Amino acid sequence: MKERAVLICGHGSRDPEAIREFEEFAAALRARLADYEVANAYLEFARPVIRDGLLSLYRQGARRIVAVPGMLFAASHVKNDLPSEVNSFALEKPDVEIRLLRDLAIDPKLLRAAAERIGDTEGGGRGQSLLLVVGRGTSDPDANSNIAKLTRMLWEGMGFGWAETAFSGLAHPRVAAALRRAARLGFARIVVFPYFLFTGVLVKRIYAETDRVAAEFPEIAFAKAPYLKDHPLVIDTFAERIAESESGDPAMNCQFCKYRVQMIGYEKDLHAVQEAHHHHVRGIGTKGDHDHSPNDHSLDDSSFG
Repeated sequence: MKERAVLICGHGSRDPEAIREFEEFAAALRARLADYEVANAYLEFARPVIRDGLLSLYRQGARRIVAVPGMLFAASHVKNDLPSEVNSFALEKPDVEIRLLRDLAIDPKLLRAAAERIGDTEGGGRGQSLLLVVGRGTSDPDANSNIAKLTRMLWEGMGFGWAETAFSGLAHPRVAAALRRAARLGFARIVVFPYFLFTGVLVKRIYAETDRVAAEFPEIAFAKAPYLKDHPLVIDTFAERIAESESGDPAMNCQFCKYRVQMIGYEKDLHAVQEAHHHHVRGIGTKGDHDHSPNDHSLDDSSFG
Protein backbone atom coordinates (compact mmCIF):
# COMPACT_ATOMS: atom_id res chain seq x y z
CA MET A 1 0.00 0.00 0.00
CA LYS A 2 1.30 3.46 -0.91
CA GLU A 3 1.40 6.04 1.86
CA ARG A 4 -0.08 8.71 -0.44
CA ALA A 5 -3.62 8.24 -1.65
CA VAL A 6 -6.28 10.02 -3.69
CA LEU A 7 -10.02 9.83 -3.09
CA ILE A 8 -12.08 10.94 -6.07
CA CYS A 9 -15.28 12.33 -4.57
CA GLY A 10 -18.35 12.05 -6.77
CA HIS A 11 -21.81 13.35 -6.11
CA GLY A 12 -23.53 10.06 -6.91
CA SER A 13 -26.59 9.34 -9.01
CA ARG A 14 -29.71 7.21 -9.06
CA ASP A 15 -28.79 6.33 -12.65
CA PRO A 16 -26.56 3.20 -12.85
CA GLU A 17 -25.13 4.44 -16.16
CA ALA A 18 -23.83 7.58 -14.45
CA ILE A 19 -22.14 5.52 -11.74
CA ARG A 20 -20.59 3.27 -14.38
CA GLU A 21 -19.20 6.26 -16.29
CA PHE A 22 -17.77 7.73 -13.11
CA GLU A 23 -16.06 4.46 -12.20
CA GLU A 24 -14.64 4.13 -15.72
CA PHE A 25 -13.32 7.66 -15.40
CA ALA A 26 -11.80 6.84 -12.00
CA ALA A 27 -10.07 3.83 -13.55
CA ALA A 28 -8.59 6.02 -16.29
CA LEU A 29 -7.35 8.53 -13.71
CA ARG A 30 -5.96 5.73 -11.56
CA ALA A 31 -3.80 4.64 -14.49
CA ARG A 32 -2.32 8.15 -14.60
CA LEU A 33 -1.47 8.26 -10.88
CA ALA A 34 1.06 5.49 -10.42
CA ASP A 35 2.50 7.09 -7.28
CA TYR A 36 -0.84 7.11 -5.45
CA GLU A 37 -3.34 4.62 -4.18
CA VAL A 38 -6.59 5.77 -5.82
CA ALA A 39 -10.16 5.13 -4.71
CA ASN A 40 -13.52 6.72 -5.38
CA ALA A 41 -16.57 7.41 -3.23
CA TYR A 42 -19.85 9.34 -3.30
CA LEU A 43 -21.82 11.90 -1.34
CA GLU A 44 -25.13 10.17 -1.99
CA PHE A 45 -27.09 7.64 -4.05
CA ALA A 46 -24.18 5.21 -4.37
CA ARG A 47 -21.59 3.34 -2.36
CA PRO A 48 -19.01 3.61 -0.94
CA VAL A 49 -19.88 6.89 0.74
CA ILE A 50 -17.11 9.44 1.36
CA ARG A 51 -16.35 8.33 4.91
CA ASP A 52 -16.11 4.68 3.88
CA GLY A 53 -13.78 5.58 1.03
CA LEU A 54 -11.50 7.48 3.40
CA LEU A 55 -11.65 4.69 5.96
CA SER A 56 -10.72 2.07 3.38
CA LEU A 57 -7.64 4.03 2.33
CA TYR A 58 -6.71 4.58 5.99
CA ARG A 59 -7.01 0.89 6.83
CA GLN A 60 -4.74 0.08 3.90
CA GLY A 61 -2.05 2.30 5.36
CA ALA A 62 -2.56 5.66 3.68
CA ARG A 63 -1.55 8.56 5.93
CA ARG A 64 -1.54 11.35 3.34
CA ILE A 65 -4.84 11.54 1.48
CA VAL A 66 -5.98 14.16 -1.01
CA ALA A 67 -9.71 14.32 -1.69
CA VAL A 68 -10.47 15.72 -5.13
CA PRO A 69 -14.03 16.88 -5.90
CA GLY A 70 -15.37 15.11 -8.98
CA MET A 71 -17.52 18.16 -9.70
CA LEU A 72 -17.12 21.07 -12.06
CA PHE A 73 -17.86 24.07 -9.86
CA ALA A 74 -17.78 24.95 -6.18
CA ALA A 75 -21.35 25.19 -4.96
CA SER A 76 -22.74 23.76 -1.71
CA HIS A 77 -21.42 20.24 -2.35
CA VAL A 78 -17.83 21.44 -2.61
CA LYS A 79 -18.09 24.32 -0.11
CA ASN A 80 -20.09 22.57 2.61
CA ASP A 81 -20.80 18.87 2.14
CA LEU A 82 -17.35 17.60 1.18
CA PRO A 83 -15.48 19.73 3.77
CA SER A 84 -17.87 18.46 6.44
CA GLU A 85 -17.22 14.84 5.49
CA VAL A 86 -13.44 15.31 5.27
CA ASN A 87 -13.15 17.36 8.46
CA SER A 88 -15.25 14.89 10.44
CA PHE A 89 -13.01 12.03 9.38
CA ALA A 90 -9.86 14.02 10.11
CA LEU A 91 -11.07 14.59 13.69
CA GLU A 92 -11.52 10.85 14.11
CA LYS A 93 -8.07 10.04 12.68
CA PRO A 94 -5.56 12.66 13.86
CA ASP A 95 -2.65 10.60 12.52
CA VAL A 96 -3.70 11.12 8.90
CA GLU A 97 -3.17 14.26 6.80
CA ILE A 98 -6.19 14.94 4.56
CA ARG A 99 -6.38 17.78 2.06
CA LEU A 100 -9.52 18.69 0.15
CA LEU A 101 -8.57 20.06 -3.25
CA ARG A 102 -10.31 22.83 -5.15
CA ASP A 103 -13.00 22.35 -7.75
CA LEU A 104 -12.20 22.02 -11.44
CA ALA A 105 -13.56 25.54 -12.08
CA ILE A 106 -13.15 27.32 -15.43
CA ASP A 107 -9.98 25.88 -16.86
CA PRO A 108 -8.41 26.28 -20.33
CA LYS A 109 -8.25 22.52 -20.75
CA LEU A 110 -11.91 22.10 -19.88
CA LEU A 111 -12.81 24.87 -22.32
CA ARG A 112 -10.94 23.01 -25.06
CA ALA A 113 -12.66 19.75 -24.10
CA ALA A 114 -16.04 21.51 -24.21
CA ALA A 115 -15.24 23.02 -27.61
CA GLU A 116 -14.31 19.59 -28.98
CA ARG A 117 -17.53 18.03 -27.65
CA ILE A 118 -19.54 20.84 -29.26
CA GLY A 119 -17.51 20.37 -32.43
CA ASP A 120 -18.72 16.77 -32.56
CA THR A 121 -22.10 18.15 -33.65
CA GLU A 122 -20.77 20.22 -36.57
CA GLY A 123 -23.34 20.37 -39.32
CA GLY A 124 -23.67 23.99 -40.37
CA GLY A 125 -22.08 27.40 -40.21
CA ARG A 126 -21.47 28.52 -36.65
CA GLY A 127 -22.31 32.09 -37.52
CA GLN A 128 -25.87 30.97 -38.33
CA SER A 129 -26.10 28.79 -35.20
CA LEU A 130 -27.03 29.47 -31.58
CA LEU A 131 -25.23 27.71 -28.74
CA LEU A 132 -27.20 26.85 -25.60
CA VAL A 133 -24.97 25.86 -22.68
CA VAL A 134 -26.83 24.05 -19.89
CA GLY A 135 -25.42 23.94 -16.37
CA ARG A 136 -26.56 22.04 -13.32
CA GLY A 137 -28.03 25.05 -11.57
CA THR A 138 -27.50 25.63 -7.83
CA SER A 139 -28.56 27.91 -5.01
CA ASP A 140 -25.10 29.51 -5.17
CA PRO A 141 -24.95 32.55 -7.49
CA ASP A 142 -21.17 32.24 -7.78
CA ALA A 143 -21.43 28.78 -9.32
CA ASN A 144 -24.28 29.84 -11.60
CA SER A 145 -22.30 32.84 -12.82
CA ASN A 146 -19.47 30.52 -13.83
CA ILE A 147 -21.81 28.84 -16.32
CA ALA A 148 -22.66 32.23 -17.80
CA LYS A 149 -18.95 33.03 -18.10
CA LEU A 150 -18.26 29.66 -19.71
CA THR A 151 -21.04 30.31 -22.22
CA ARG A 152 -19.54 33.66 -23.17
CA MET A 153 -16.06 32.20 -23.61
CA LEU A 154 -17.32 29.38 -25.83
CA TRP A 155 -19.51 31.78 -27.82
CA GLU A 156 -16.70 34.18 -28.60
CA GLY A 157 -14.02 31.53 -28.92
CA MET A 158 -15.96 29.31 -31.32
CA GLY A 159 -17.68 32.02 -33.38
CA PHE A 160 -21.33 31.16 -32.84
CA GLY A 161 -23.90 33.67 -33.98
CA TRP A 162 -25.38 33.86 -30.51
CA ALA A 163 -25.29 31.98 -27.20
CA GLU A 164 -27.66 31.48 -24.29
CA THR A 165 -27.32 29.92 -20.83
CA ALA A 166 -29.82 27.61 -19.16
CA PHE A 167 -29.99 25.43 -16.07
CA SER A 168 -31.41 21.99 -15.37
CA GLY A 169 -32.77 23.03 -11.99
CA LEU A 170 -32.73 25.50 -9.07
CA ALA A 171 -31.74 28.45 -11.29
CA HIS A 172 -33.34 30.16 -14.28
CA PRO A 173 -33.89 30.06 -17.14
CA ARG A 174 -34.72 26.36 -17.25
CA VAL A 175 -33.99 24.32 -20.35
CA ALA A 176 -37.40 24.30 -22.06
CA ALA A 177 -37.95 28.03 -21.54
CA ALA A 178 -34.47 28.86 -22.83
CA LEU A 179 -34.92 26.63 -25.88
CA ARG A 180 -38.23 28.23 -26.82
CA ARG A 181 -36.71 31.69 -26.44
CA ALA A 182 -33.72 30.64 -28.55
CA ALA A 183 -36.00 29.23 -31.22
CA ARG A 184 -37.60 32.65 -31.68
CA LEU A 185 -34.29 34.45 -32.29
CA GLY A 186 -34.16 33.48 -35.95
CA PHE A 187 -31.24 31.05 -36.09
CA ALA A 188 -31.38 28.05 -38.40
CA ARG A 189 -29.61 25.76 -35.94
CA ILE A 190 -29.44 25.39 -32.17
CA VAL A 191 -26.68 23.40 -30.49
CA VAL A 192 -27.48 22.22 -26.96
CA PHE A 193 -24.44 21.46 -24.81
CA PRO A 194 -24.89 20.03 -21.28
CA TYR A 195 -21.84 21.15 -19.30
CA PHE A 196 -21.77 18.02 -17.15
CA LEU A 197 -19.10 15.48 -16.44
CA PHE A 198 -21.25 12.37 -16.71
CA THR A 199 -24.69 11.22 -17.76
CA GLY A 200 -27.55 10.84 -15.31
CA VAL A 201 -31.13 11.86 -14.69
CA LEU A 202 -30.49 15.50 -15.51
CA VAL A 203 -28.50 15.05 -18.72
CA LYS A 204 -31.10 12.64 -20.07
CA ARG A 205 -33.81 15.13 -19.13
CA ILE A 206 -31.97 17.91 -21.00
CA TYR A 207 -31.81 15.79 -24.15
CA ALA A 208 -35.49 14.79 -23.79
CA GLU A 209 -36.57 18.43 -23.41
CA THR A 210 -34.52 19.30 -26.48
CA ASP A 211 -36.40 16.67 -28.47
CA ARG A 212 -39.77 17.98 -27.26
CA VAL A 213 -39.01 21.58 -28.15
CA ALA A 214 -37.48 20.52 -31.49
CA ALA A 215 -40.82 18.95 -32.40
CA GLU A 216 -42.46 22.35 -31.86
CA PHE A 217 -40.05 24.04 -34.29
CA PRO A 218 -39.47 21.63 -37.20
CA GLU A 219 -37.96 24.42 -39.32
CA ILE A 220 -34.95 24.63 -36.96
CA ALA A 221 -32.18 22.04 -36.76
CA PHE A 222 -31.46 21.04 -33.16
CA ALA A 223 -28.19 19.30 -32.28
CA LYS A 224 -27.41 17.61 -28.94
CA ALA A 225 -23.70 17.87 -28.14
CA PRO A 226 -22.09 15.22 -25.92
CA TYR A 227 -21.26 16.06 -22.31
CA LEU A 228 -17.62 15.99 -21.17
CA LYS A 229 -17.38 12.39 -19.91
CA ASP A 230 -13.84 10.95 -20.06
CA HIS A 231 -12.33 13.41 -22.50
CA PRO A 232 -8.51 13.22 -22.15
CA LEU A 233 -8.33 16.92 -21.27
CA VAL A 234 -10.77 16.35 -18.40
CA ILE A 235 -8.49 13.64 -17.03
CA ASP A 236 -5.54 16.02 -17.49
CA THR A 237 -7.33 18.67 -15.43
CA PHE A 238 -8.01 16.26 -12.58
CA ALA A 239 -4.37 15.18 -12.62
CA GLU A 240 -3.31 18.84 -12.44
CA ARG A 241 -5.49 19.46 -9.38
CA ILE A 242 -3.82 16.54 -7.63
CA ALA A 243 -0.36 17.78 -8.61
CA GLU A 244 -1.24 21.16 -7.05
CA SER A 245 -1.48 19.46 -3.67
CA GLU A 246 2.22 18.67 -3.84
CA SER A 247 3.38 22.13 -4.89
CA GLY A 248 1.28 24.54 -2.85
CA ASP A 249 -2.04 25.40 -1.26
CA PRO A 250 -4.86 24.39 -3.63
CA ALA A 251 -7.32 26.97 -2.31
CA MET A 252 -10.62 27.76 -3.98
CA ASN A 253 -11.41 31.23 -5.23
CA CYS A 254 -13.80 32.55 -2.57
CA GLN A 255 -14.08 36.10 -3.90
CA PHE A 256 -17.81 35.74 -4.58
CA CYS A 257 -18.65 32.91 -2.20
CA LYS A 258 -21.98 33.61 -0.50
CA TYR A 259 -20.75 31.88 2.67
CA ARG A 260 -17.76 34.21 3.06
CA VAL A 261 -18.86 37.48 1.45
CA GLN A 262 -22.19 39.22 1.87
CA MET A 263 -23.86 38.82 -1.51
CA ILE A 264 -27.03 40.61 -2.60
CA GLY A 265 -30.04 38.42 -1.93
CA TYR A 266 -28.07 35.78 0.01
CA GLU A 267 -27.31 37.67 3.21
CA LYS A 268 -28.68 34.86 5.39
CA ASP A 269 -26.03 32.44 4.08
CA LEU A 270 -23.08 34.53 5.27
CA HIS A 271 -20.99 32.51 7.77
CA ALA A 272 -23.43 29.60 7.66
CA VAL A 273 -22.38 26.47 9.54
CA GLN A 274 -20.33 24.10 7.38
CA GLU A 275 -22.29 20.86 7.44
CA ALA A 276 -23.35 18.07 5.12
CA HIS A 277 -26.94 17.80 3.89
CA HIS A 278 -27.01 14.24 2.57
CA HIS A 279 -27.72 12.17 5.68
CA HIS A 280 -31.08 10.83 4.47
CA VAL A 281 -29.78 9.63 1.08
CA ARG A 282 -26.17 8.76 1.86
CA GLY A 283 -25.26 5.42 0.30
CA ILE A 284 -28.79 4.33 -0.62
CA GLY A 285 -27.65 3.01 -3.99
CA THR A 286 -29.31 3.21 -7.40
CA LYS A 287 -31.82 0.36 -7.19
CA GLY A 288 -34.78 2.18 -5.66
CA ASP A 289 -34.07 0.95 -2.11
CA HIS A 290 -35.20 4.25 -0.59
CA ASP A 291 -38.64 5.77 -0.91
CA HIS A 292 -38.79 9.40 -2.02
CA SER A 293 -41.59 11.77 -2.78
CA PRO A 294 -41.47 13.76 -6.05
CA ASN A 295 -40.36 16.85 -4.11
CA ASP A 296 -37.61 15.03 -2.24
CA HIS A 297 -33.94 16.05 -2.28
CA SER A 298 -33.33 12.82 -4.23
CA LEU A 299 -34.14 14.79 -7.36
CA ASP A 300 -30.86 16.61 -6.79
CA ASP A 301 -29.01 14.16 -9.03
CA SER A 302 -26.16 16.35 -10.19
CA SER A 303 -24.86 14.07 -12.95
CA PHE A 304 -21.54 15.24 -11.47
CA GLY A 305 -21.97 18.69 -12.95
